[in-house]
Amino acid sequence: MSDPGKAGDLLAQIPKGEGKGLPPVHLWNPDFCGDIDMRIARDGTWYYLGTPIGRKPMVRLFSTIIRRDGDDYFLITPVEKVGIKVDDAPFVAVTLQVEGEGEAQVLRFTTNVEDEVVAGVEHPIRVEIDPATLEPSPYILVRRNLEALIHRNVFYQLVELAVEREVDGKPWLGVWSAGQFYPIGPSPV
Repeated sequence: MSDPGKAGDLLAQIPKGEGKGLPPVHLWNPDFCGDIDMRIARDGTWYYLGTPIGRKPMVRLFSTIIRRDGDDYFLITPVEKVGIKVDDAPFVAVTLQVEGEGEAQVLRFTTNVEDEVVAGVEHPIRVEIDPATLEPSPYILVRRNLEALIHRNVFYQLVELAVEREVDGKPWLGVWSAGQFYPIGPSPV
C-alpha cells in the first residue's frame, strides 16, 4: 500500500482525546491493511515515501499510535492497522536529567518525540553489546514493548555516572535509578 494520501488518512482516524495520555492502541484490533512506505531511521528520523517528515507535531502524533507485535511495527487506529519499518528502535532518548545520587539517584529521559520516562522497574535500561565490534547499544523501555535507543551523548552521561558493582560474581559498571542498578558494561580489569 503506497498511496500518498495514506498517512493523512491515518491521522484523520485518530480519535480526538482530552489531550491527556496516549491512545489505547493495545486495545484496538482492526484488520491489517498492508504496509505503507514509512520508516523510522536509527537516528529517530521518520520518513514517508522516502522523504523525512519535517513537521514535528505530525511525527509526535504518529508516535502515539505505534505498536509492536512480535518483531513487527504498526501504526494503529480503531479502524486500520498498517505496517511500517523501524531500523532499530522507534524512539531515541535525547536528553537525561539526573536527580540525587547513589542508590537514591533518579534518571529521567526525554525522547525525540517528547515522551518522558524515569528509569526504574517499569522503564528498565538494557545494553546490547555487538559481538563483533563490542560497541554498546543502550535502550530504555518507553511504553509496553517500545524502546528508545539511548543517544550516544546521553550514553556518555551515563558512563560518567557509572559506579562499579558486582553482578553475577563479576565487576560491572552501571547506573542507579529509582532504587534499581542497571549494568552498562563490564568493569575494566
